[in-house]
Amino acid sequence: MDFSSKLLENAVNEMSRLPGIGKRTALRLILHLLKQPKDNTKYLSEALLHLRNEVNTCEQCHNISDTLICDICSSSKRNREIICVVEDIRDVMAIESTSQFNGKYHVLGGKISPIEGIGPQNLQIESLVNKVGSGEVKELIFALSSTMEGDTTNFYIFKQIEKFKITTSTIARGISVGDELEYADEITLGRSIVNRIPFEQSIKG
Repeated sequence: MDFSSKLLENAVNEMSRLPGIGKRTALRLILHLLKQPKDNTKYLSEALLHLRNEVNTCEQCHNISDTLICDICSSSKRNREIICVVEDIRDVMAIESTSQFNGKYHVLGGKISPIEGIGPQNLQIESLVNKVGSGEVKELIFALSSTMEGDTTNFYIFKQIEKFKITTSTIARGISVGDELEYADEITLGRSIVNRIPFEQSIKG
């Protein structure tokens, strides 16, 4: 791809580093920005800089937050005895949109994937085990995507907390095998949370 401007080329190259955005899409986005008032680009760049420099990770659930403790963890209306284990903030947002879950979350930050070099030590699993070991948690809901990596991660965590004798469940398979949680519609996802099944049953099944 030949560029008439080095500045344009640099901008396209940087934009195309984002996942799912190739050079052509990046070029279209950059050209769109050039057509907008300069203030629009300024607001976008400032928002990104503020996000990168000031965003926090919740000390309790590891969700992305503006504060050290996120609104969900600090809410007295949430059930502290039930924790929903998810991969990232997109899954928290998806489940929250169903209005069917009133417990708290634990964001792992990914899934175990040896092919990608991601092991248990790279995820927020140890802090989850410690949380369960505190005795406050009564039920753990596994809400990872129903992929091989998701199932592997669920099983690994299950073995780590098995000694604590708490209730473990997994979302019902209203979510198709291989589907990512964030793409499920709200009704299907809501029903999957409400109709969750014992985790041991999902292993046998």
